[in-house]
Amino acid sequence: MNYFRTALLLAALTGFFLVVGYLLGGQSGLILALVVALGMNLFAYWNSDKMVLRMANAQEVGPNEAPELFGIVQGLAQRGGLPMPRVYIIDEEQPNAFATGRNPENAAVAATTGLLRHLSREEITGVMAHELSHVRHRDTLTMTIAATLAGAIGMLASFGGLMGGGRDENGRPMMGGVAAIAMMILAPLVASLVQMAISRSREYEADRMGAEMSGQPLWLASALAKLHAGTQQIPNQAAEANPATAHLYIANPLSAGGLSGLFSTHPPMEERIARLEAMAGGMTGYAQPRPQMSPNGPWTNPAPQSPRRGPWG
Repeated sequence: MNYFRTALLLAALTGFFLVVGYLLGGQSGLILALVVALGMNLFAYWNSDKMVLRMANAQEVGPNEAPELFGIVQGLAQRGGLPMPRVYIIDEEQPNAFATGRNPENAAVAATTGLLRHLSREEITGVMAHELSHVRHRDTLTMTIAATLAGAIGMLASFGGLMGGGRDENGRPMMGGVAAIAMMILAPLVASLVQMAISRSREYEADRMGAEMSGQPLWLASALAKLHAGTQQIPNQAAEANPATAHLYIANPLSAGGLSGLFSTHPPMEERIARLEAMAGGMTGYAQPRPQMSPNGPWTNPAPQSPRRGPWG
């Protein structure tokens, strides 16, 4: 997805935010929504990394606290010609990771303790290469602003449902009770659809570029198979509390069920793995066993494993 299309999607999300504000409060609601939208975009630009990392309860680490993870990220950043990002660890058993920051000079990558505990060094390398690809393409800013606006739309819709809708400049009610309830449902839904459009194509591109950065596409493919099984079985409390941030993670961190699959911000894991396998197949002399996605064995993996000495190596 090019930057122009991304700008259109974010403009659409902002526009919908203004519509919700107008329906809930008339002209005054529209003006208030515009001020809030501009303020949130500015806030997200300057504070996106701090905001998301705080939501995830992430703790910054250095080479002394997490030598293996820090060394992997450092090596990949050097290989990709990127400034060294800050490195964080999230105390969550679910295996997952994300990147944030407004630009490569102010970027951060975060991994859960579950990812560090259950994945091999090669698989962690594949995951971190994927996240650094988001940093290189400046996806992190766009995705964080989308998360901020999506969360605000949901909050505004909930507030409007409680208030029953606003009144126009003539004092007439803008929405009845049924319409207010419908807005509570539709507003977060539209926000999710825009998030999905932003996120899905970016995940494919980050997979491709991350595989190139690590030089081993099947390292990431194997990691994705484990992440898919792990996220199906282990909840992520921080992500469940802040669902608008779900599209930032490399694998959907939210519990399966209901419409979560239909409106997932992530492309199908099977398709992502298949693309990486095809990429690996095109590399001369490169061949490894196909990663498995068995729901009964979340941590099975045919690829060579590095010995694990604890959460950080």
